[in-house]
Amino acid sequence: MAGIPVRAHWSALGIAALIVVLLGATVLPQAVPGYGQRQYWLVAVITGTLFMASLLTHEMAHALIAHRHGLRVGSITLWVLGGYTELQEEAKGPRIELATAVAGPLASLGIAAVTFLAYLFLPGSALAASAAAWLFTMNLMLGLFNLLPGAPLDGGRVLHALLWWRFGDAIRADRAAARAGQILGTTLISFGLLATFLWNWLGGLWLAFLGWYIAASARQELAVKLARAGLRGLLVREVMTPAPDMAPAWMNVEQLVEKVVLNSRQTVFPVVTLTGAPAGFVSLDTLAAVPTERRSSTRVGTLTTMQPPLRTIAPDEEATLLLEQVAQGQPIAAVVVDGDRLVGMVTGADLSRVLGQALLRTSASPRLADHDHV
Repeated sequence: MAGIPVRAHWSALGIAALIVVLLGATVLPQAVPGYGQRQYWLVAVITGTLFMASLLTHEMAHALIAHRHGLRVGSITLWVLGGYTELQEEAKGPRIELATAVAGPLASLGIAAVTFLAYLFLPGSALAASAAAWLFTMNLMLGLFNLLPGAPLDGGRVLHALLWWRFGDAIRADRAAARAGQILGTTLISFGLLATFLWNWLGGLWLAFLGWYIAASARQELAVKLARAGLRGLLVREVMTPAPDMAPAWMNVEQLVEKVVLNSRQTVFPVVTLTGAPAGFVSLDTLAAVPTERRSSTRVGTLTTMQPPLRTIAPDEEATLLLEQVAQGQPIAAVVVDGDRLVGMVTGADLSRVLGQALLRTSASPRLADHDHV
């Protein structure tokens, strides 16, 4: 939509089905009895579809405002907790962040207003009016809940933008919004557990799960933002392992072990072709698993692990790019190429080291507060 990929996690289908079942079997029959089952289920399907469309509208509002202000939007994903708009870069200033953050809740509140008017003036059956009333209630709750002041909710981003504008310090605003998110999450967990034992166990567990997600996301988001701030100004060449020992794809395992591996401090080796282009990597564990009698007949190229996709990056690019689409659990986070020639690699250990240094640099240097975060 509008050039932005829209995806749905499988859990979004589950939530849509649950909404339809609740509406068709419980909510609508209790609100307006006297209709046939076919009518209840037809209206339930239409109402559930309109609610999922309202979630998409909420996220599209974020995406379109961000795009209007020159921010790159990766995709929109619907999932069990609503939706998520992937911004590939953060706002360059508090006004842009405020406009982007508030767009989603305003869209939900706008839909709530429209459905409330439909409830008041919609001609026809009471069944359709009841469905409109349900849509009004859900979108009102969606808009207001998202305005709660705590990261990663939209209200947390609004709070961040206001604090950033007030103090001129993005990192200070990051920490405050994250603390607010953790407090909010802890509060929701407490209320959810209380509700589990005293009122509604299902609703209470859902509220507690939502609180846990908010608190955990707030901590993770703060760590990523501080890491980005600490990495700002560094180039990939300052982070990478330069001129690593490489594994030529045409060698057999016996030759590689004797000529390269036994004389190296590395535990993982980039595999290169005859032209020097990266083809993947091979680890010590993979090499050790080859039986001794087969090492002379086994080519390195046949053992190559091609992490999907093998990420390449240039040495003079910003190190902050290493934080994007990190391959979890892979020994090589990226290979560094100059033209078609492999000149370095960034291992998981390199990335952990530089992230630790970045966090220390951020907390130790107040001057970083004067810079915008990417």
